Amino acid sequence: MTATTLYRISAVLLVLFAAGHTFGFIKFKAPTAEGQALRASMDSVKMEVEGKTYTYGGFYQGFGLMLTAYLLFLAVLAWHMGTLAGANPQAIGMLGWAFVGVLLVTLGLSLKYFVPPPAILSGVLTVLLAWAALALKK
Repeated sequence: MTATTLYRISAVLLVLFAAGHTFGFIKFKAPTAEGQALRASMDSVKMEVEGKTYTYGGFYQGFGLMLTAYLLFLAVLAWHMGTLAGANPQAIGMLGWAFVGVLLVTLGLSLKYFVPPPAILSGVLTVLLAWAALALKK
């Protein structure tokens, strides 16, 4: 398989990752009364920073949705790297391996903190991106 194909497959998987993350994040409701109470308290505990009021729930929501934006950016980056792999592979340089490194970190964090689907997807993406980076050397 060519590096272009591997980067394009990765781009599609990253869009699916972003969609799954966003849907799961927005629709998630804690299954226990304790979890629901914790989320309610995150939304009700307020803090003031530089004259503006925030909640812990707002920070949680904002960081979760920020991850969606980063996943979509990575999808665009992977697609673009697929284009570069065909037209000017040397332009990718260490970016290919940096991409693998980011996905390795994502895999480790997913294994430690999350349910299996993000870990599986992170593992598949790590393999695809490493394969693409190796394919550029040929």
